[in-house]
Amino acid sequence: MSRAPDTWILTADCPSVLGTVDAVTRYLFEQGCYVTEHHSFDDRLSGRFFIRVEFRQPDGFDEASFRAGLAERGEAFGMIFELTAPNYRPKVVIMVSKADHCLNDLLYRQRINQLSMDVVAVVSNHPDLEPLARWHEIPYYHFPLDPNDKPSQEAKVMKVIEDTGAELVVLARYMQVLSPELCRKLDGRAINIHHSLLPGFKGAKPYHQAYNKGVKLVGATAHYINNDLDEGPIIAQGVEVVDHSHYPEDLIAKGRDIEGLTLARAVGYHIERRVFLNANRTVVL
Repeated sequence: MSRAPDTWILTADCPSVLGTVDAVTRYLFEQGCYVTEHHSFDDRLSGRFFIRVEFRQPDGFDEASFRAGLAERGEAFGMIFELTAPNYRPKVVIMVSKADHCLNDLLYRQRINQLSMDVVAVVSNHPDLEPLARWHEIPYYHFPLDPNDKPSQEAKVMKVIEDTGAELVVLARYMQVLSPELCRKLDGRAINIHHSLLPGFKGAKPYHQAYNKGVKLVGATAHYINNDLDEGPIIAQGVEVVDHSHYPEDLIAKGRDIEGLTLARAVGYHIERRVFLNANRTVVL
């Protein structure tokens, strides 16, 4: 479900205790806020409660006063909350290598406002996709990777992220492993996409490997990055059934389609504040 353009988003989490739903919804009622969407989840294994609410503000709404009152109300519950204003568009940096399908899909969805974000830069270790970025009037940074001096290249990448004020980094088929230091700096705000044939088909030509094994499913996984390669908290996954009639090139084509759709879905969930980190898992509301 897409976010309405005139609503605020309230997200919060806290330990699982009696009265958490009432604490949030009653406060919204008392403030004259009209709830348009509400989702919550209580994780009985971790003992943590998560809630996301969209609401319309009343006349005379004062954000500072609203925040102060909610902080006071939520203190007894150990509640951590975030408030996002209507029409907020996070700044995004996209990292790519040579494959263009995910980048092209994200830029198109931004252009038609299906993804309410502002891509402020495209960063790559290859020059190939600069024309695509320039066509969208987005700055393109080509930082070649020297295997003997990876920290220098990553420092340039981080400078672009910091200088642009990017809230989110999207690895749209960026075919390099980020260092533990960069992963730490981008913890919880960098999304990666890869095929879902892992860990069975590692290395070069995974779809050819899959074809040789006669796989019956292909898919894609979008997740937050961490120090464990391709094992960060999963945000979204996509899958399609295939059969003996699909040759390697058919599997590759299906993989491209699923990757683009799955990555866009994950980015949308993130910028609409639907994703909560819960240890090494996610809660998506």
